Amino acid sequence: MKVFVVANQKGGIGKTTTATTLAGILAKNAKTLLIDADPQGNSTATYQAQIKDVATLYDVMVDSEKLPVEDAIQHMPNGDIVASDTLLSKAEKMLDGDIEGLYRLKDALAELDGYEYVVIDTAPSLNVILYNCLIAADEVVIPVTADAYSMQGISQLNDTIKAVSRRQNPGLKIAGLLLVKYSGRSNIEKETMCELENTASQMGTKLFKTKIRECVKTKEAQEKKKLLVDYAPKCNTLLDYLDFVNELLG
Repeated sequence: MKVFVVANQKGGIGKTTTATTLAGILAKNAKTLLIDADPQGNSTATYQAQIKDVATLYDVMVDSEKLPVEDAIQHMPNGDIVASDTLLSKAEKMLDGDIEGLYRLKDALAELDGYEYVVIDTAPSLNVILYNCLIAADEVVIPVTADAYSMQGISQLNDTIKAVSRRQNPGLKIAGLLLVKYSGRSNIEKETMCELENTASQMGTKLFKTKIRECVKTKEAQEKKKLLVDYAPKCNTLLDYLDFVNELLG
């Protein structure tokens, strides 16, 4: 089972679109689970998953009896998901300072059978929930945009990933930086691309060759709570994500 984490501590960077589209594409050919580790629950909303009167990621993380992750999986028309809810913010405080608490998600996924891929959507913050995700992961995909603020936080995230790989998860690696919301028309984008390539090299990873273009179908899919792979399979954004997944899987 391969576990991908989609992370960037800068908000509005396209993490949820990347996570849900990646999961949706993988699910066409392999059994795939999406885990929403963001208390905002945007992936949960996209999958139209339930929050009330059902087990969510919060329960998996804090249940004293260690609730099996299978008990929190919802089989929705858009795919299989472990939903998030606002209580996940409370879990951050409950697990903070608890060494065992850093391994809750890893332990839960160790007992998960039948899935070839797990994709984890994360919040734009460095906290104990993100540590859980990184400790449980094989690879991290970092979405970035080609603008003046795109580099904010990447260095700190890189330091966090390196610390986790050094101490808790030696197999963890950064799959690469993924350029999203790309138009290729502005000089700033071209200048930032060079900077991103240099930054990726310094991080010991790469800037994916695939660049994700933006189109109106992406927002339409979000509003209709559909996966882009189903809603607009021929739009430029989805075609780019298909190329990205091929590049990611080698």
